[in-house]
Amino acid sequence: MNWYQKLNEYFPVEEMKSKKHMDILLHEKSDVYYKDEGPNHVLMYAEFKNFIFIDYVWVSEASRGQGIGKQLIQKLQRKNKSILLEVEPIDEGNKDSEKRLGFYKKLGFKHAESIDYNRKSLATNEENVLEILYWSPNEAEEDMIFKQMKKMYEDIHTYKDKEIYGKPYQPAKEVLTYDTERDVENILQHV
Repeated sequence: MNWYQKLNEYFPVEEMKSKKHMDILLHEKSDVYYKDEGPNHVLMYAEFKNFIFIDYVWVSEASRGQGIGKQLIQKLQRKNKSILLEVEPIDEGNKDSEKRLGFYKKLGFKHAESIDYNRKSLATNEENVLEILYWSPNEAEEDMIFKQMKKMYEDIHTYKDKEIYGKPYQPAKEVLTYDTERDVENILQHV
């Protein structure tokens, strides 16, 4: 099974980029977008000057609990840049969702409670509500995380979207909002 099949079988359709999109990113944005692949893992990430965005991380079910995911994240943390990622809120029907949040919490990630991230999937045309987690070596403020997410969204998620999918994703201003009064519970609080 190739790297894309592994990701495609694990991640929901509304979160997946097409193979064409990822291939274009790997080729045309090779100075920013990377793939770290091994027999039991796939890590797709974008590394900018001041931050890293984890697009996808997959560890084979047979290898979970052996420290592979932790090693991948710690390798990125050693770059001494903020790290951002998107996660689903806890889903009672998905046993991995709470484990995933606990994993990131143990590695020092925080929930960006002031950032609302809500985009329509081009695959399903349904709203996809995700939360933002971040790790920072220097206690970054959430307004900086918001600016970094906006840059990532514009440079990675929507890169050549109309050409690839036949229609564009929503603009960043419709998808990402920053509100320090946002009424949301910290998703890491109970894990």
